[in-house]
Amino acid sequence: MLPIIFIIASLVTLIAALRVVTGRNVFHNALFLVLSFVGVAVLYILLEAEFLAVIQILVYVGAIAILIIFAVMLSRRLMEKGESQRNAQGWISAVVVAVLFLLLAFMLAQVRWPTSLAAVPANSISQLGQSFMGPYVLPFEVASVVLLVALVGSIIIARER
Repeated sequence: MLPIIFIIASLVTLIAALRVVTGRNVFHNALFLVLSFVGVAVLYILLEAEFLAVIQILVYVGAIAILIIFAVMLSRRLMEKGESQRNAQGWISAVVVAVLFLLLAFMLAQVRWPTSLAAVPANSISQLGQSFMGPYVLPFEVASVVLLVALVGSIIIARER
């Protein structure tokens, strides 16, 4: 039963992610982004990483995706029918994505992955939490301030029109 759920969740996540980058309507792309994030959370649950699944839902679906949806909805000009929502520089992004993919594939090939669960430390969740609240607390807080500034900026832009 688990392989079937994995295949379905993977397909939904991949199709939603593909629709995010190929769709023509920015609002619909944001909704597909939410679906893609939820699919990743389901995959985390299948990996028995419930903590990461909850964080995925809270942070990405509950904060970032909703912030993007609010930004799109508050900028009324993009929601009009006559406005063009296409980017003419798609080939540049395709080249950048291909280079990044090759770089990541090379890096992943160099990693020695553990072959059993015995190689994974028992307190890995505790170490993850200590890392977030220890040396990485400043970047975490900076990211939250940047999101807050983006939300306030979108509200100001929407009120000026």
